[in-house]
This record gives sequence, structure tokens and C-alpha cells, in this order.
Amino acid sequence: MTTTARRGRPRDEGTDARILAAAYELLLERGYERYSMDEVAQRAGVAKTTLYRRWPTKDHLVVAVVAKIQDDVPVTDTGDIRHDLVTYLAAIVAGLDRMRRVGRPATPDDRSAGLVAEITAAAARHPDVGEAVRALFARRNALPLALLESARARGDLRPDARPDLLFDALAGAVYYRLLITGEPFDGDYAAELVDQVLAGARAL
Repeated sequence: MTTTARRGRPRDEGTDARILAAAYELLLERGYERYSMDEVAQRAGVAKTTLYRRWPTKDHLVVAVVAKIQDDVPVTDTGDIRHDLVTYLAAIVAGLDRMRRVGRPATPDDRSAGLVAEITAAAARHPDVGEAVRALFARRNALPLALLESARARGDLRPDARPDLLFDALAGAVYYRLLITGEPFDGDYAAELVDQVLAGARAL
């Protein structure tokens, strides 16, 4: 006699959305240190067991919130690589700037990396969180990498231009400023950074 394995109930996307929205609201209000999983469950109107089945720790939940924030940033290929990269990078920089200030009033001399530093530390402490962070960035980074590859294919960039190194230069500069120097993303930072990185890669 054969038996059919019973499958668990599929995840309710509406429940996921409520939890992520509640987690994001609490992060903005309280910051990383002062928000709790129990409060997220209460605000989302779900049982704590429902929340912990999806995300076992607040680090896992924060990674999911960041993934949702990043997924809300569109990546569009208009055929103008400078325009597309500046649009994308400006949105990412604005989001990172918001995350560095969650849970506390902004001050002109505040150089903390805020939530981004907490996620980086959590990824270093917990291998499974690190895997989740790397998977998130691998998925999202595939989109701007595709923009650069498309630009090379149509001849806007030199044939020997490497999309991965160009993107490393863009992302590396942003996260170095955020995590190490703490300098603000003021003025036309995104546009100027894109121009500098593309300057040596443009097709003649």
C-alpha cells in the first residue's frame, strides 16, 4: 500500500505582507535594538508561532524587510546606461540613508551606519543569516549586472569591460562610505560616482 505525503499549508502572502509591513514600521520607530519579534506579531495581528515559523530570529526578519525594500526599487533598461545606473543607484543610496537613521533623530554629524551595520554584524555572527544576506544581494545585483551586460552587448561599453568589476566599483564605494567613513550621500553623489566608474569603460 502506498501513502501520499501530506504537504503543509502554503504560506499566506497576505500574512507575510502584514508581518513585513509591521516589522518595517517598528524598525523606523524603534530602531534595531529596541524592536522585538513579539511586538511585530502583535502589530501584524498574527500568532507568535506564525511569525517564528517564517523567521526564527529578528535578524532573519530584518533581512526579509531589507529584501522587500530592495524589491521595491525598480531596475529599468531604457538603453541609456548612465541614466539607468544613476536612477538605480540614487534610489539605493536614498534607501541606505534612511536605514542608517532608523529609530533615532537625524543629526548633521551622525556617521553611524545604523541598520546596515547591524545586518552586517548579524551576517558575520550567524552563518544562516549570512547565507540569506548573500542570496538577497546575489538576486538583486543580477539586475544592474544585466544592465551593464546589455550596454556592453550593444556597444556602449568597451568589449573588454567587465560588468562584475564595474558594479563592484559602484557598490563598493557606496558601502565603504556607509560603513567605514560615514560620509553623507549628499549632492549628486550617485551621478558623480556613476560618471567616474563609467569614464574608463565607455566605448571609444
